[in-house]
Amino acid sequence: MSDDNPIDKDKITEHPGLVHFAHHVGSALIRPADMGLVKSRALTAMEQQTHLQMKQIFEQMEKLAEQAEKIRRRVEISQEIYRCEIGFEPIIGHTYHLYEKDNGSKVLSMIGPNEWGQSFPYSAHVESVKMLGDHTWEVLE
Repeated sequence: MSDDNPIDKDKITEHPGLVHFAHHVGSALIRPADMGLVKSRALTAMEQQTHLQMKQIFEQMEKLAEQAEKIRRRVEISQEIYRCEIGFEPIIGHTYHLYEKDNGSKVLSMIGPNEWGQSFPYSAHVESVKMLGDHTWEVLE
Protein backbone atom coordinates (compact mmCIF):
# COMPACT_ATOMS: atom_id res chain seq x y z
CA MET A 1 0.00 0.00 0.00
CA SER A 2 1.10 3.42 -0.87
CA ASP A 3 0.93 6.41 1.52
CA ASP A 4 0.38 8.78 -1.37
CA ASN A 5 -2.65 11.00 -1.01
CA PRO A 6 -4.34 11.47 -4.35
CA ILE A 7 -5.44 15.04 -3.42
CA ASP A 8 -3.08 17.83 -4.33
CA LYS A 9 -1.30 19.21 -1.20
CA ASP A 10 -2.09 22.80 -2.35
CA LYS A 11 -5.83 22.04 -2.07
CA ILE A 12 -5.96 20.78 1.51
CA THR A 13 -5.12 22.25 4.90
CA GLU A 14 -3.73 20.85 8.10
CA HIS A 15 -6.15 23.06 10.15
CA PRO A 16 -9.54 23.12 8.41
CA GLY A 17 -11.26 25.00 11.29
CA LEU A 18 -9.10 28.06 10.70
CA VAL A 19 -9.89 28.69 7.04
CA HIS A 20 -12.40 31.38 6.14
CA PHE A 21 -14.20 29.28 3.54
CA ALA A 22 -15.93 25.87 3.42
CA HIS A 23 -13.23 23.23 3.14
CA HIS A 24 -15.32 20.28 1.90
CA VAL A 25 -18.70 19.58 0.33
CA GLY A 26 -20.44 18.88 3.66
CA SER A 27 -19.24 22.10 5.32
CA ALA A 28 -21.61 24.85 6.39
CA LEU A 29 -22.11 27.55 3.84
CA ILE A 30 -19.86 30.49 4.57
CA ARG A 31 -20.69 33.79 2.97
CA PRO A 32 -18.45 36.77 3.42
CA ALA A 33 -20.14 39.60 5.33
CA ASP A 34 -21.25 42.58 3.33
CA MET A 35 -19.15 45.11 5.23
CA GLY A 36 -21.07 48.01 3.72
CA LEU A 37 -24.30 46.62 5.20
CA VAL A 38 -22.63 45.86 8.55
CA LYS A 39 -21.24 49.40 8.78
CA SER A 40 -24.56 50.90 7.72
CA ARG A 41 -26.44 49.01 10.46
CA ALA A 42 -23.82 49.94 13.05
CA LEU A 43 -23.97 53.59 12.01
CA THR A 44 -27.78 53.63 12.19
CA ALA A 45 -27.75 52.04 15.66
CA MET A 46 -25.08 54.50 16.85
CA GLU A 47 -27.06 57.49 15.54
CA GLN A 48 -30.26 56.30 17.21
CA GLN A 49 -28.53 55.80 20.56
CA THR A 50 -26.64 59.08 20.53
CA HIS A 51 -29.78 60.95 19.43
CA LEU A 52 -31.66 59.43 22.38
CA GLN A 53 -28.87 60.32 24.79
CA MET A 54 -28.63 63.88 23.47
CA LYS A 55 -32.41 64.28 23.81
CA GLN A 56 -32.20 63.14 27.45
CA ILE A 57 -29.38 65.60 28.14
CA PHE A 58 -31.33 68.47 26.56
CA GLU A 59 -34.40 67.58 28.67
CA GLN A 60 -32.21 67.63 31.78
CA MET A 61 -30.75 70.98 30.73
CA GLU A 62 -34.24 72.43 30.29
CA LYS A 63 -35.21 71.20 33.76
CA LEU A 64 -32.05 72.73 35.25
CA ALA A 65 -32.74 76.01 33.45
CA GLU A 66 -36.29 76.05 34.89
CA GLN A 67 -34.92 75.40 38.38
CA ALA A 68 -32.31 78.14 37.96
CA GLU A 69 -35.02 80.57 36.83
CA LYS A 70 -37.14 79.75 39.91
CA ILE A 71 -34.15 80.39 42.18
CA ARG A 72 -33.37 83.65 40.37
CA ARG A 73 -36.99 84.75 40.83
CA ARG A 74 -36.88 83.80 44.53
CA VAL A 75 -33.71 85.87 45.01
CA GLU A 76 -35.25 88.79 43.13
CA ILE A 77 -38.49 88.83 45.16
CA SER A 78 -36.52 88.26 48.39
CA GLN A 79 -34.34 91.31 47.71
CA GLU A 80 -37.46 93.34 46.96
CA ILE A 81 -39.11 92.22 50.22
CA TYR A 82 -36.04 92.92 52.36
CA ARG A 83 -35.86 96.45 50.88
CA CYS A 84 -39.51 97.15 51.73
CA GLU A 85 -41.17 98.22 54.99
CA ILE A 86 -41.79 95.30 57.38
CA GLY A 87 -43.43 96.12 60.72
CA PHE A 88 -43.17 92.61 62.22
CA GLU A 89 -40.87 89.59 62.27
CA PRO A 90 -41.90 87.15 59.54
CA ILE A 91 -42.16 83.47 60.50
CA ILE A 92 -40.87 80.69 58.26
CA GLY A 93 -43.66 78.89 56.42
CA HIS A 94 -46.27 81.63 56.84
CA THR A 95 -47.94 83.49 54.01
CA TYR A 96 -47.60 87.27 53.71
CA HIS A 97 -48.65 89.87 51.17
CA LEU A 98 -46.58 92.48 49.40
CA TYR A 99 -48.33 95.78 48.58
CA GLU A 100 -47.32 98.93 46.76
CA LYS A 101 -48.10 102.35 48.25
CA ASP A 102 -49.15 105.40 46.23
CA ASN A 103 -45.60 106.79 46.41
CA GLY A 104 -44.15 103.59 44.86
CA SER A 105 -42.64 102.18 48.05
CA LYS A 106 -43.59 98.67 49.13
CA VAL A 107 -44.79 97.15 52.37
CA LEU A 108 -45.14 93.56 53.60
CA SER A 109 -48.35 92.76 55.46
CA MET A 110 -49.97 89.82 57.22
CA ILE A 111 -53.37 90.90 55.87
CA GLY A 112 -54.44 89.38 52.56
CA PRO A 113 -55.95 91.41 49.71
CA ASN A 114 -59.43 89.93 50.32
CA GLU A 115 -59.35 90.77 54.05
CA TRP A 116 -59.28 94.58 53.77
CA GLY A 117 -62.92 95.11 52.93
CA GLN A 118 -63.72 98.62 51.61
CA SER A 119 -60.70 100.29 53.24
CA PHE A 120 -57.88 98.97 51.01
CA PRO A 121 -54.99 101.32 51.98
CA TYR A 122 -52.55 100.57 49.15
CA SER A 123 -52.49 101.27 45.44
CA ALA A 124 -51.83 97.63 44.44
CA HIS A 125 -51.33 94.09 45.69
CA VAL A 126 -47.98 92.96 44.22
CA GLU A 127 -47.56 89.34 45.37
CA SER A 128 -48.57 86.85 48.01
CA VAL A 129 -45.42 85.19 49.34
CA LYS A 130 -44.28 82.53 51.77
CA MET A 131 -41.04 82.68 53.72
CA LEU A 132 -38.91 79.56 53.19
CA GLY A 133 -36.43 77.98 55.60
CA ASP A 134 -33.46 79.64 53.90
CA HIS A 135 -35.14 83.07 54.40
CA THR A 136 -35.88 83.45 50.72
CA TRP A 137 -39.44 84.08 49.63
CA GLU A 138 -41.55 81.93 47.35
CA VAL A 139 -44.16 83.67 45.23
CA LEU A 140 -47.51 81.93 45.63
CA GLU A 141 -49.60 81.51 42.50
